[in-house]
Amino acid sequence: MHKDIILCGVGGQGTVLASRLISAAAMARDIPVMSAETIGMAQRGGSVFSHLRMGDGIYSPMIARGEADLIIGFEPGEAVRLLPFLKPGGQMIVSDRAVMPVTASLSGTEYQAQDMLDYLSAHVADLRVIDAERAMREIGSPKVLNLILLGAAVRGGALGLDEADLEAAVRSRIPQKFHELNLRALAWAK
Repeated sequence: MHKDIILCGVGGQGTVLASRLISAAAMARDIPVMSAETIGMAQRGGSVFSHLRMGDGIYSPMIARGEADLIIGFEPGEAVRLLPFLKPGGQMIVSDRAVMPVTASLSGTEYQAQDMLDYLSAHVADLRVIDAERAMREIGSPKVLNLILLGAAVRGGALGLDEADLEAAVRSRIPQKFHELNLRALAWAK
């Protein structure tokens, strides 16, 4: 099994934690994994993305354009920006919740999630859009988008791991007082 996965969003959405949970789940199954993260502007709502590669024969964590099996987009604009990395026939899981980047807020530019989602719908054959507001409301926390998206990725089949793998990673990497909340988010929309 060889999987190339990109996770993208903005600072504060849990993108890095999601990447680390996938890595932990892969390592627990003795699947070689390499990852690289860009988090420089994370604290200011800037772009955050992770390249994550799992499987044998991996010599670099970086994914070339047109090679990602899966993109998990925490924010629609970031998903559009990283779309060139998705391979033909690749899968994208994306949140419908836009987070206006600092540059757009400073310039007064209009920033609409639906425009970006329409673009993705026109360019990605295997696209699953997650109703993030509904999910977070039903789960009772705005801080679990990362686990909601990971659950959707597991059920989409392109992640190469199953829900039990990620449940074990949650239990080993997240403080116990948050287990129940995060496991509910992982299981949302079965």
